[in-house]
Amino acid sequence: MWVSGGIWGITNALALWGAKFLQLFGMQPETWDFWQQDGWSEMLANPVLSHQNSLTNFGIMIRAAIAAAVSGSWVLNKSISWGHVGVAFFGGILMGIGARMAEGCNIGAYLGGIASGSVSGWLWALAALVSTWAGLKARSLVGLANPARLIRSADSRVW
Repeated sequence: MWVSGGIWGITNALALWGAKFLQLFGMQPETWDFWQQDGWSEMLANPVLSHQNSLTNFGIMIRAAIAAAVSGSWVLNKSISWGHVGVAFFGGILMGIGARMAEGCNIGAYLGGIASGSVSGWLWALAALVSTWAGLKARSLVGLANPARLIRSADSRVW
């Protein structure tokens, strides 16, 4: 907060990237009501690299790539099923819609909301618990197993 002057956010950068992408194809998201709001129109008019949250997101992705490369876990998995791809795509769309409706993600809306004493952060947490439960139940509808629990053995250093 000291560097950026506000709560850490991720999802508004993704909305900005989507709008900039649409502009490449001649669409005009700057005419949409969403981008007419205070601050949002200025964000869309400026370059992506002048946007604090975009820089943060790029940094997260670059650091994750470096960590994966250094650890030796940077591997292209060729055995991902179309079911997993579909569920990931659909889940990502739902998460994006939810983040925009909540005015932020788990960092800005949840942690930032609770830290600032806002009831909305606690409502976000409740909605996340309910939707996580629903998402785990829905996996079986498309033939996917739920991830196994990680249980630490007293004999092992591995989770």
